Amino acid sequence: MKNEVPKALRQWFVVHFWADILFAVPLMIAPRFLLELFGWQEVDVFTARLVAAALLGIGIESFLARNAGRETFIGMLNLKIIWSLAAIVGIAWSLAEGAQGAPKMAWVLLLIFGAFNMLWIYWRRKLGRRLDRR
Repeated sequence: MKNEVPKALRQWFVVHFWADILFAVPLMIAPRFLLELFGWQEVDVFTARLVAAALLGIGIESFLARNAGRETFIGMLNLKIIWSLAAIVGIAWSLAEGAQGAPKMAWVLLLIFGAFNMLWIYWRRKLGRRLDRR
Protein backbone atom coordinates (compact mmCIF):
# COMPACT_ATOMS: atom_id res chain seq x y z
CA MET A 1 0.00 0.00 0.00
CA LYS A 2 2.83 2.45 0.74
CA ASN A 3 4.08 2.09 -2.87
CA GLU A 4 0.75 3.32 -4.19
CA VAL A 5 0.18 6.76 -5.70
CA PRO A 6 -2.83 8.40 -4.00
CA LYS A 7 -5.98 8.60 -6.13
CA ALA A 8 -6.29 12.31 -5.33
CA LEU A 9 -2.87 12.99 -6.89
CA ARG A 10 -3.85 11.07 -10.01
CA GLN A 11 -7.00 13.21 -10.20
CA TRP A 12 -4.96 16.40 -9.83
CA PHE A 13 -2.86 15.32 -12.82
CA VAL A 14 -6.07 15.09 -14.88
CA VAL A 15 -7.23 18.50 -13.60
CA HIS A 16 -3.84 19.93 -14.55
CA PHE A 17 -4.14 18.39 -18.02
CA TRP A 18 -7.45 20.15 -18.60
CA ALA A 19 -6.21 23.47 -17.19
CA ASP A 20 -3.19 23.39 -19.50
CA ILE A 21 -5.16 22.29 -22.56
CA LEU A 22 -7.95 24.84 -22.09
CA PHE A 23 -5.40 27.67 -22.03
CA ALA A 24 -2.77 26.27 -24.41
CA VAL A 25 -4.96 25.43 -27.41
CA PRO A 26 -6.39 28.96 -27.85
CA LEU A 27 -2.95 30.41 -27.10
CA MET A 28 -1.47 28.26 -29.87
CA ILE A 29 -4.23 28.95 -32.40
CA ALA A 30 -4.94 32.64 -31.77
CA PRO A 31 -2.30 34.11 -29.45
CA ARG A 32 -2.86 37.72 -30.46
CA PHE A 33 -6.64 37.54 -29.99
CA LEU A 34 -6.40 35.72 -26.64
CA LEU A 35 -3.72 37.89 -25.10
CA GLU A 36 -5.27 41.16 -26.28
CA LEU A 37 -8.55 39.91 -24.80
CA PHE A 38 -6.68 39.45 -21.51
CA GLY A 39 -5.22 42.97 -21.62
CA TRP A 40 -1.80 42.49 -23.20
CA GLN A 41 -0.64 45.68 -24.93
CA GLU A 42 1.82 43.94 -27.24
CA VAL A 43 1.86 40.32 -28.32
CA ASP A 44 4.87 38.31 -29.43
CA VAL A 45 3.18 35.37 -31.16
CA PHE A 46 6.44 33.37 -31.29
CA THR A 47 6.88 33.50 -27.51
CA ALA A 48 3.18 32.97 -26.88
CA ARG A 49 3.19 29.81 -28.99
CA LEU A 50 6.35 28.62 -27.25
CA VAL A 51 4.53 28.95 -23.91
CA ALA A 52 1.55 27.12 -25.42
CA ALA A 53 3.87 24.31 -26.51
CA ALA A 54 5.27 23.99 -22.97
CA LEU A 55 1.76 23.91 -21.52
CA LEU A 56 0.70 21.29 -24.05
CA GLY A 57 3.74 19.14 -23.33
CA ILE A 58 3.37 19.23 -19.57
CA GLY A 59 -0.41 18.94 -19.68
CA ILE A 60 -0.53 16.02 -22.08
CA GLU A 61 2.20 14.17 -20.20
CA SER A 62 0.20 14.71 -17.00
CA PHE A 63 -2.70 12.90 -18.63
CA LEU A 64 -0.54 10.14 -20.11
CA ALA A 65 1.22 9.55 -16.77
CA ARG A 66 -1.92 9.58 -14.64
CA ASN A 67 -1.79 5.79 -14.19
CA ALA A 68 1.98 5.48 -13.81
CA GLY A 69 3.93 4.42 -10.75
CA ARG A 70 5.37 6.47 -7.93
CA GLU A 71 8.77 7.04 -9.57
CA THR A 72 7.14 8.58 -12.65
CA PHE A 73 5.00 10.81 -10.46
CA ILE A 74 8.04 12.01 -8.55
CA GLY A 75 9.78 12.95 -11.79
CA MET A 76 6.70 14.72 -13.09
CA LEU A 77 6.19 16.54 -9.80
CA ASN A 78 9.79 17.74 -9.89
CA LEU A 79 9.20 19.07 -13.42
CA LYS A 80 5.93 20.75 -12.41
CA ILE A 81 7.55 22.37 -9.37
CA ILE A 82 10.46 23.73 -11.40
CA TRP A 83 8.21 24.94 -14.25
CA SER A 84 5.67 26.64 -11.98
CA LEU A 85 8.35 28.25 -9.81
CA ALA A 86 10.18 29.58 -12.87
CA ALA A 87 6.84 30.91 -14.19
CA ILE A 88 6.15 32.61 -10.84
CA VAL A 89 9.54 34.31 -10.87
CA GLY A 90 9.15 35.37 -14.49
CA ILE A 91 5.62 36.69 -14.09
CA ALA A 92 6.39 38.52 -10.83
CA TRP A 93 9.53 40.07 -12.31
CA SER A 94 7.59 41.20 -15.39
CA LEU A 95 4.82 42.66 -13.25
CA ALA A 96 7.39 44.51 -11.13
CA GLU A 97 8.77 46.05 -14.32
CA GLY A 98 5.27 47.04 -15.43
CA ALA A 99 5.40 44.80 -18.48
CA GLN A 100 2.34 44.91 -20.71
CA GLY A 101 0.82 47.49 -18.37
CA ALA A 102 0.49 44.76 -15.70
CA PRO A 103 -2.85 43.39 -16.96
CA LYS A 104 -5.19 41.79 -14.42
CA MET A 105 -4.83 38.44 -16.20
CA ALA A 106 -1.11 38.44 -15.41
CA TRP A 107 -2.00 38.63 -11.73
CA VAL A 108 -4.50 35.80 -12.19
CA LEU A 109 -1.82 33.69 -13.91
CA LEU A 110 0.58 34.45 -11.06
CA LEU A 111 -1.99 33.19 -8.56
CA ILE A 112 -2.74 30.08 -10.64
CA PHE A 113 0.93 29.18 -10.98
CA GLY A 114 1.38 29.86 -7.26
CA ALA A 115 -1.52 27.61 -6.30
CA PHE A 116 -0.30 24.79 -8.53
CA ASN A 117 3.25 25.20 -7.21
CA MET A 118 2.06 24.79 -3.62
CA LEU A 119 -0.07 21.81 -4.64
CA TRP A 120 2.86 20.09 -6.39
CA ILE A 121 5.24 20.78 -3.49
CA TYR A 122 2.68 19.28 -1.08
CA TRP A 123 2.38 16.10 -3.15
CA ARG A 124 6.11 15.88 -3.81
CA ARG A 125 6.85 16.06 -0.08
CA LYS A 126 4.13 13.50 0.61
CA LEU A 127 5.53 11.08 -1.97
CA GLY A 128 9.07 11.85 -0.83
CA ARG A 129 8.25 10.76 2.70
CA ARG A 130 6.84 7.55 1.28
CA LEU A 131 10.10 6.94 -0.54
CA ASP A 132 12.06 7.47 2.66
CA ARG A 133 10.03 4.78 4.45
CA ARG A 134 11.28 1.92 2.28
